[in-house]
Amino acid sequence: MSATAIPLGHALPHAVDAGDHSPASEKLDGLYVEKVNTTWDDTPIVSPELEARITRKFDRHVVPWLFGLWLLAFIDRSNIGNARIDGLSDDLKLTGTQFNVALAVFYVPYICVDVPSNLVLKYFKAGYYLPFLILAWGLVSTFTGFVKSYHGLIVARFFLGLCEGGLLGGMIIYLAMFYRRHQLLYRIGLFYCAAPLSGAFGGLLATGLAEIKTKGYNGWPFIFFVEGAVTILFGILTMFFLPHTPGESKFLTPEEQAGAIARMKLDAHGATPDGDVSHEEFSWFWVRRAVFNWNTILLSLLFFSIITPIYSFSLFLPTIIKALGYTRVTAQLFTVPPNVGGFCMVLITGWLSDKYRCRGPFMLIGVTMAIVGYIMLIATNRHLVNYGGTFLVAGGIFPCSPLVMGWLANNLAPHYVRATGTGFQIMVANMAAFIATFTYLPKDAPRFITGHAINLGVLGLSLILIVTMLLYLSFENKKREKGGRNNRLQEGPEHMLGYRHPNFRYTL
Repeated sequence: MSATAIPLGHALPHAVDAGDHSPASEKLDGLYVEKVNTTWDDTPIVSPELEARITRKFDRHVVPWLFGLWLLAFIDRSNIGNARIDGLSDDLKLTGTQFNVALAVFYVPYICVDVPSNLVLKYFKAGYYLPFLILAWGLVSTFTGFVKSYHGLIVARFFLGLCEGGLLGGMIIYLAMFYRRHQLLYRIGLFYCAAPLSGAFGGLLATGLAEIKTKGYNGWPFIFFVEGAVTILFGILTMFFLPHTPGESKFLTPEEQAGAIARMKLDAHGATPDGDVSHEEFSWFWVRRAVFNWNTILLSLLFFSIITPIYSFSLFLPTIIKALGYTRVTAQLFTVPPNVGGFCMVLITGWLSDKYRCRGPFMLIGVTMAIVGYIMLIATNRHLVNYGGTFLVAGGIFPCSPLVMGWLANNLAPHYVRATGTGFQIMVANMAAFIATFTYLPKDAPRFITGHAINLGVLGLSLILIVTMLLYLSFENKKREKGGRNNRLQEGPEHMLGYRHPNFRYTL
C-alpha cells in the first residue's frame, strides 16, 4: 500500500471511521489509521514537514550530548597510551607485559555489565542513567592521576571499565528510541566519530599537559587530572538536558511528540505493537529471541573481528609512531592527522550508508582499506610509507564500528530484543580487547610485525563474515517477499513476532 503523507491529525485516504474498531484499524493518539493485511505500511502518517522538524529537533537536542559523552569516554579510556610515553611506565616501574595487563583488566568488568546495563536503561531513565555513567568514570579517571604503583593502576583500570561498560550499548539503544531505522546509522556516526577525534584531541592535550610538573607529579598525572575533571563537569551538565524518550521530550510540541511515536511504530513493520518505547515491558521471551538468532551471533563475531584492530590502534598508535624514530612530542602530534582522517571517514560513511540503506557493502570497503594499510606497515621499513599506512587503517576501521552496531540495531525489534542483542554484541566484541591489548609488545619493537599480522588476520575473518551476512539476509528478505514466512502469523499474537514478522525486512 502506498499513501500520501499528510499532517498528523488528518485522516488518511483509507482511514476508517472513529467508531470502527475492526482488526484492520489501529488507534494512534486519537487517530485511527487503516492497516493492510494486518501489517503497517511504511508511509509515515506525519507530513514531510513535521517529519523533518522532529528529526531536526532530535539532531539538536540528542546527538550533540552523545557526541560529548563518547568523546570524553574514549579520551579517558585511551589516554593511558599517551601517559605511557610521557613517563607513566617509568614512574610506576612497569616491566614486561605489566602495561598490557593493565589495559586488559579494564575490559573484564566492561564486558560483564554490557547486557544488564542495556536492560535497565529504560527503567532508570536514559536521560539520567547515561550522564550518571560519565560522572562515575570521570571520578575514576581523575583519581587515576594519584596512582603510585602497578597494583594501583590495575585497580583504577578495573573501576574505569566497570563505570564505562554500559555506555556504548546504551547510546545505540537510546538512539534507536528516537530515530527511524535508516536514519540511525548517520546519527551513530555523528557521535562515534568522536572516537578517532579523541585520538587527535588526546594527542594535543597530552602534549601540553605532560609539560606540567610539580612535586610528586611528573607530567603524566595531569593528563588524568584535567581530562577527568572535564568529564565530571560535562556529566553534570548533560543530566539537565538529555531527554528520556520521544514522548517525554519537553522540547517537542504535543503534535511533534505524537508524530515521533507514530513514525517509530510505522517504521517497525509490525515488529512492535506500540511506537512508544516507554510502554514496552521486559520479558525473558525477548531476551531469548535476541540471543538465539543468526543476526546477533554473526554480527557479534563480526564486531569482535573489527574491534581488535580498533582497540590496538587506539591504544598503541603513539607507541607505533614513536617506534618509527620520532621524539616523544613529535610522536604525540603525529597521532593527530590519522585520527582526523578516521573522523572524516566515519561521518562520510555514516551519511552514505543511510542514504543507500545498506551496511555490509560499506564495511567491505572499509575492511579492505584497513588491510592495505596493515600491509604497508608490514611490507617495508620506510617511515613515510608506514605512517601513510596508519591513515588507511584509521580511515578503514573506524567507520566499521558504527556500521556493524547500526546493522544489528536495524535488524532487531522490539526494544528489549534490540537492547539485549546490542548488549550481547558489544560484550562479545569487547572480548577482543584481551587480544588487542597484547598485540603490540615491547619485544616486537620497532616494526611490530606480529601485532600488524594479528590485525590482518582478524580483518580477513571479518571479510568472510560480511559476505556470509549479506548472502543470508538477501535470502531471508526474498523468502519473506514471496510469502515464505507468512505461516508465522499463525504462531500466536502478531505483536510477539518482533523481527520475525513476515513484513519486517532486514537491512543488508
